[in-house]
Amino acid sequence: MTPTSRLRRIGATLPPAVATAAVLIGALWIQHQRNAWPFAPHEQAAAPPVAHDMARMDAGAAPDRVPIEVASSTVQALGIHVEEVRRESLTQSVRAVATIVPDESRISHVHPRVAGWVEQLDVNTTGEVVQADQPLARVFSQELLSSQTEYLAARRATAASGITSAVVASGRTRLMVLGMSPAEIDAIEQTGEPRRLVTIVAPRSGVVVNRGVTVGTAVDPSTTLLTIADLSRVWVLAEVPEASIPAVRVGSTAHLDFPASGRPPFSARVDFLYPMLTERTRTLRVRFSVANANATLRPGLYGTAAFESAGAPTITIPRDAVVDTGRQQHVFVAVGDRFEPRPVTLGVQLADRVEVRSGLEEGDRIVSAGVFLLDSESRLRATGGVGGHDHGAPSKPGDTRTPKKQSQARTPDPHAEHRE
Repeated sequence: MTPTSRLRRIGATLPPAVATAAVLIGALWIQHQRNAWPFAPHEQAAAPPVAHDMARMDAGAAPDRVPIEVASSTVQALGIHVEEVRRESLTQSVRAVATIVPDESRISHVHPRVAGWVEQLDVNTTGEVVQADQPLARVFSQELLSSQTEYLAARRATAASGITSAVVASGRTRLMVLGMSPAEIDAIEQTGEPRRLVTIVAPRSGVVVNRGVTVGTAVDPSTTLLTIADLSRVWVLAEVPEASIPAVRVGSTAHLDFPASGRPPFSARVDFLYPMLTERTRTLRVRFSVANANATLRPGLYGTAAFESAGAPTITIPRDAVVDTGRQQHVFVAVGDRFEPRPVTLGVQLADRVEVRSGLEEGDRIVSAGVFLLDSESRLRATGGVGGHDHGAPSKPGDTRTPKKQSQARTPDPHAEHRE
């Protein structure tokens, strides 16, 4: 009885749906037995490896994998592509979120030198532009008023006696320490009258970024009246992801782009790397110092920073050539018609290529496409599996020898019909 008639006889005794499934499965199995598997068959799954395989395993072959052979005529049909390992410089691109902040070295906090009350604010709006030595506020201080009166009295006394007193010199110094400018001291010397209010001026040109008082506020030397920032030069802070930190260093060039500023993209060099990561975002803050003469880079603007770094020439392979098992990574090296699994140690990984630090040499030929088909077959043979293989198929094209095992399996059984 032929296999086909046997399937039909079995199907006649089953329900229609089950019979259809049984016939389909049987037909697929028969087709599988008749068609040769594309990989060169192995003799027995449990057979010990040959000496060459043992040497390869001792040399560090991937665990749970064995070398396999594929006829050159079937390599192309299976979609297997081989390329030569080469050295090249990996250009790593890193994009990071960037924001503009004031230059901390160009920020000034304005404080009074004496305790008193703010009686007048000449600059009382946040965001107002001021110039160096411009009057900001006027403060009344009882202490300063008394010091002026004592100074003028000492001057009158020394003028009457005709001698120069050290008290006058120390009094003038005291007034300067309390916040009066030399011009203001000269003015009270000419008039002979103390000034009721002391004027506080801007220490630098810039923008008022914070106003801490209003008219009538009681102040002392610890009170911040105003905060002024010089925005002619600003800082750009970029948040570099943790995995990309090795690609960025002091002096690295980045392309900065802030579309909302209206300024075209420009290049800048890294000025400083902060010593600690931001725990919440797991990023490293990188700082640039950028000229901002036209004030288009406003603090608070968001943009992007793009880094490109080219490393030293190193061995690289396509990322698709690597099989990652979770415990290690390996590739398949082509040696003639033989494909051997070999463990590798990876380095920098980019979108399409990856650095190999050990395991391969320049000039080795590796499988760059179809690697997972080879890996499945290699693992199946290493574990002793026989599913999906026709052990009776020819080992090589043109080899018509029929193994003894297959010949015995297909010998007609004269008692088969009676057992059924």
